Amino acid sequence: MPNIVLFSGSSHQDLSQRVADRLGLELGKVVTKKFSNQETSVEIGESVRGEDVYIIQSGCGEINDNLMELLIMINACKIASSSRVTAVIPCFPYARQDKKDKSRAPISAKLVANMLSVAGADHIITMDLHASQIQGFFDIPVDNLYAEPAVLQWIREHIAEWKNCIIVSPDAGGAKRVTSIADRLNVEFALIHKERKKANEVDRMVLVGDVKDRVAILVDDMADTCGTICHAADKLLSAGATKVYAILTHGIFSGPAISRINNAAFEAVVVTNTIPQEDKMRHCSKIQVIDISMILAEAIRRTHNGESVSYLFSHVPL
Repeated sequence: MPNIVLFSGSSHQDLSQRVADRLGLELGKVVTKKFSNQETSVEIGESVRGEDVYIIQSGCGEINDNLMELLIMINACKIASSSRVTAVIPCFPYARQDKKDKSRAPISAKLVANMLSVAGADHIITMDLHASQIQGFFDIPVDNLYAEPAVLQWIREHIAEWKNCIIVSPDAGGAKRVTSIADRLNVEFALIHKERKKANEVDRMVLVGDVKDRVAILVDDMADTCGTICHAADKLLSAGATKVYAILTHGIFSGPAISRINNAAFEAVVVTNTIPQEDKMRHCSKIQVIDISMILAEAIRRTHNGESVSYLFSHVPL
C-alpha cells in the first residue's frame, strides 16, 4: 500500500502492532516523551509529506495525557504537509458525557470532537460509540465500527448451548444493541430496567423477560466499575438462568471492578482489546479477550483505497 503511514500513540502499542502486522506495514517512527514539567513532547521521525496518515490511540489509561498526545501527533502530521490525517480511536474518550442531563453539565464529548477537528484530523475511525449520535458532533467523516460481528462469532464458537440462550441488556439504553444481536442469532432478548440514585450507584433493578432455564448473555458497550453487570448477573441467576456470560466492547474495569467480577457468578466476562487487558487478565481468570485488530486494519485498508466500509458492520474480515 503506497502513500500510507501508520503511527501508534503510547496508549495501546500491542493493538497498533497487530493492526500494522495485519496490513503488512511497519509502524512509523515516533518518539513521545514528557518534559519534567509533565508537558507532552512528540517527535515524528520520518517524512509524512503527501502521505495518508493513520494514528492509533485509544481513550484509556491516563486518558487526558493520551488525548493530548493524540492531538499533538495529529497537529504535527498536519503541519508537516500530510495529505490526510485519520485518528483511529478504538475507545472514544469522554463518550459518556454526551448530553446535558442536568443543569450546567458540560457536553464533553462535543468538546473532544471540536479539539480533534481543530488539531487537524480529517477523518475519525472509532468503535461502538457510547451513543451513536456522537458522530453528529463532528463536521468531518466518522466511521463508527461495530464489535457485533466479532461478538456473534465468539458466541457461536464458545457457547455450546447458544441456541437456548437469551440476550440481556443491563439497561434500557442498550435495548437496540441486544435486539440486533438476538435477531441475528434468532433467540429471545430481555431487559433490565435500573434506577440510579447517583452516578456509578444502582438503586434497584427490574427484569423484563423470561430467563428461566436459559443461558443468559449480558451485552453492553462498556463496563467501568462493573456494579451494574454484577448486580444484573445476580438478578438473572435468582430469576432462574442456568449460566451468565457478559460480553462488553470496552472493558474499562476501574476501581473495584476486578474484585467484583471475581466474586460474581459469571462463567466468563468477554471484552474486546480496544483497551489493553493483559494486566487485568492476570488478576482475573474470568476475563477473555476478542481481538478486533483485523476489523480496524480492514477499515484502514478500505478507507485508504476509497472502498466502502459498510461490509464490516455485518462481517468479520477473514
